[in-house]
Amino acid sequence: MTAALEIRNLHASVEGNPILKGVDLTIRQGDIHALMGPNGSGKSTLAYTLMGHPAYEVTEGEIVFDGIDLLGLEADERSRLGMFLAFQYPVAIPGVTLANCLRHAVNARRKAQAPDDRGMPIPEFRRMLKEKMDFLQMNHDFAGRYLNEGFSGGEKKRAEILQMAALEPRIAVLDETDSGLDIDALRIVAEGVNKLAGPDLGVLVITHYQRILNYIKPSHVHIMLAGQIVESGGPELALHLEEQGYDWLRERENGVPVG
Repeated sequence: MTAALEIRNLHASVEGNPILKGVDLTIRQGDIHALMGPNGSGKSTLAYTLMGHPAYEVTEGEIVFDGIDLLGLEADERSRLGMFLAFQYPVAIPGVTLANCLRHAVNARRKAQAPDDRGMPIPEFRRMLKEKMDFLQMNHDFAGRYLNEGFSGGEKKRAEILQMAALEPRIAVLDETDSGLDIDALRIVAEGVNKLAGPDLGVLVITHYQRILNYIKPSHVHIMLAGQIVESGGPELALHLEEQGYDWLRERENGVPVG
């Protein structure tokens, strides 16, 4: 059965400041959604709120995933249910290799599903990781490097995609994955997302710009302004936004005649 992430009338605050002001959105496995909007519109707040960041307080509304209310769950519990967040600015963890980080994450998910599980045997994990890296056309040496330490912007984002491949989430939120990437790195990261997308994975791509959507083709596009989704449509909406900017939406929302 296809799982769905349902966001209903979601309001959220940071340090007492209201940011999200009634967000409604449903993302199903197999769908690719793009969420666009200017700086400060609430896009990253939505991403962190969905994953249960403790600094983001939900003041009203619901987040339901596969019929389960997420609001009472910690971030790790949401992850083990099949949620995943790729960060805009991934953090470096010196002394912890990417492979070690992934092995512990995979084993934590297995143990949550079966408390008696003793973890994936190391040889089996190595085979799995090599298969995922081959699938993403990544050098195997990458897994032995300390997580994000000394990584370029493109390498950090590729590491996030590898984590997504290893954890096999059902819903993935990509928070401005294109931020800071040159065109070659952007294409490589987008190719990784496209390889993983399919009937078992729903994706929410959060971005400022159309350019990543030239590589990752969304089925649905949404525009966020001032903490609300004010327009939804198909891929053509992103193209229109690229040509016209956000002024036409701001004018409409403020009651100013457009045209």
